[in-house]
Amino acid sequence: MHSYDPYAVSGTFAAGSWERPAICGPNGGHCVEVSLDQPGFVGLRDSKLDTSPVLVFDDQEWRSFLTAARAGQYDL
Repeated sequence: MHSYDPYAVSGTFAAGSWERPAICGPNGGHCVEVSLDQPGFVGLRDSKLDTSPVLVFDDQEWRSFLTAARAGQYDL
């Protein structure tokens, strides 16, 4: 198993590359932000934390997550 430090990768994604859903509104809210800045990888962070840790997924992992979410797998 590889060691992963989600704080160490925060500088990997460009500061201006983070996007959040439109539902968050202009005030930002408490949302999850996504960066597609690095080819082959997706960065995910918490918008309300100034120095949020970044979770990194490869393209296949991200597609699998989106497919499951769209299918309702995570619905309450």
